Amino acid sequence: MKVTFLGTGTSYGVPMIGCGCSVCTSDNPKNFRTRSSILISEGEYCILIDAATELRIQCLKNKVKKVDAVLLTHSHADHILGLDDLRHFNRNQKTNIPVYGSVETVNNIYKMFSYVFEETSSNGSKPKFTLKPINGMFNLFGFEIIPVDVMHGGEKVTAYRFDKFAYVTDVSFIPPASMAKLKGLDLLILDALRMYPHEKHFGIEQAIDIVNKLKPRQTLFTHIAHDLEHEKTNNKLPMGIKLAYDGLSVEA
Repeated sequence: MKVTFLGTGTSYGVPMIGCGCSVCTSDNPKNFRTRSSILISEGEYCILIDAATELRIQCLKNKVKKVDAVLLTHSHADHILGLDDLRHFNRNQKTNIPVYGSVETVNNIYKMFSYVFEETSSNGSKPKFTLKPINGMFNLFGFEIIPVDVMHGGEKVTAYRFDKFAYVTDVSFIPPASMAKLKGLDLLILDALRMYPHEKHFGIEQAIDIVNKLKPRQTLFTHIAHDLEHEKTNNKLPMGIKLAYDGLSVEA
C-alpha cells in the first residue's frame, strides 16, 4: 500500500497570506504546505482521505489519475472544499464516487453541497458522489477499514485504520477506547500543529507523548502550521518520528 501526502498544512496553509516569517518566505519546498489530505493506492484502487481546498492542484502535482472513493475525517472547510473537483474524476471514470464519513459529517455535506443533490434539467459540470454514512468497521476494495473516534476540541473527528497503518488528523485528545484501536501500527500519521499546545490540535510534545504510548514503528506528523521549519524541527524529533511534507510517498 502506498500513501502519498497530497497536503500537510493547517487550515491556513503555508505560506500564510500576508505573513513574512522565515517559514512562509522559505525557499525550501518542504516548507510549502497545502491543506492536509492523503491518497492511498493499492493495485488498481485509489482512496482519498479528505478533499482539501487545493485538491485540483494537489492532483496535478502528484499525477493523480483516478479516485475510487473518498473518506472524510470531518466537515471543516479545509477538509471538504475540494469535493467539487471530484467532477474531473467523474468525467474520466464515468461513475459516481462514494464518499464515506460519520453520520454528522455526511449530514453536513448534504447541507454544504446541496447543489450536488438537487434535481436539475442538466447535470452540467456538477460532481457526482454518493454519500455513505459509516457506523463501525467496513470493507472497501478489499481493505478492512476501522473508523476511530478522536476529539478535535469539543468536536468528534474520524480517524481511519487500515491494517497496520492509521491516519489521525485534527486531534487534541484520543479516548482510551480509541487508543486501544491504534496499537500495533507500522505507520502512524498524526496531527502535530506546532511546538506549543493548541485547544484543538496536538502540539509536538503532546504528539510525541501519544507516539510513546502507541509505539508505532514509524510516525509522520502532518497538519503542520508555519511555526515549524521542516529541517530544524526534524533535527529535534526523536528517532522514528519525522514531519511529512507535500508530495512525500511512503509504503504502509
